Amino acid sequence: MTGHTAEPDVDAACRRLVRALGDGGWLRYCVPAAHGGALPALDSRALCVARERLAYHDGLADFAFAMQGLGSGAITLAGTAAQRDRWLPSVARGEAIAAFALSEPGAGSDVAALAMRARRDEDAWVLDGCKTWISNGGIADFYCVFARNGDTPGARGISAFVVPADTPGLVVAERIEVISPHPLARLEFSDCRLPLDALLGVEGDGFKLAMRTLDIFRASVAAAALGFARRAVDESVAHARSRRMFGATLADLQLTQAKVGDMAMEIDAAALLTYRAAWLRDVGQARTTKEAAMAKLSATESAQRVIDAAVQLHGGLGVTHGHIVERLYRDIRALRIYEGATEVQKLIIGRELLNETST
Repeated sequence: MTGHTAEPDVDAACRRLVRALGDGGWLRYCVPAAHGGALPALDSRALCVARERLAYHDGLADFAFAMQGLGSGAITLAGTAAQRDRWLPSVARGEAIAAFALSEPGAGSDVAALAMRARRDEDAWVLDGCKTWISNGGIADFYCVFARNGDTPGARGISAFVVPADTPGLVVAERIEVISPHPLARLEFSDCRLPLDALLGVEGDGFKLAMRTLDIFRASVAAAALGFARRAVDESVAHARSRRMFGATLADLQLTQAKVGDMAMEIDAAALLTYRAAWLRDVGQARTTKEAAMAKLSATESAQRVIDAAVQLHGGLGVTHGHIVERLYRDIRALRIYEGATEVQKLIIGRELLNETST
């Protein structure tokens, strides 16, 4: 693991991590046992435990693990036997890199606003349009792509497709650089022709499939935030014990003790919400849209506050490029946005609660 240090070649580092995670058996938790996985079905608790531990040690390793699961999740949930046989064993071994292509320039949090088109042309599907903010864009071996194939507005009329990266008409138009580097790109599809068996799941059910996939992995985003936050606390405690000031150590000051206490409390509260959501899905077999949203919102917002406090406790070291808490500060920020921003999670929670209590 790289210990949250910057990688000079992020693409190469991500490929290396995917292969290492595959060789180490970690990626077996991203697919079901029938296709090389460790468990009979995707298990939210296992995904959460893995992501929390990986994030503690290395943000890019967590990213690599998460995208193998998210990128292939729709195939696990709705793929044909042939689609599963082709892609999932390679995902589990770290031999094929997966990507989830949902967001567009005008459709991020508002997934129902997708504009990319898919049309039937005799013995082929033809895709035209743009996808952006696509993690693993540029290094993926295949993309699970969501496009509108009907005139019905909103969430209806969206279908999903498995698109190999070397398909003619698919171009990596732009690589996007962000504050916590990882492979990210804008994809352009122009007369991109696919065989009819590239359709993933039932025609017109793409929106439901995307939401089912995100529901499984949303709690794991919360777990990654926990991993970042726990590392920040451990770094802060070690620093406070060794940093001498005013004739004592930083740890001897009551302000420091109170701050560390607040950090620990925030993490444990978020952890309870995170593993409740995972347990309800795995054991309770419940629909966990609200609980997963609560977990993601609580854990990512709490982790941001915890890591900000860690930067403050470290003083000048905390804003020194390459220091562990500086990297954590950049790592955590994106988690409050991707797979549904904090504001969207609030809307989801409110909507679900109102639906539960309606008469």
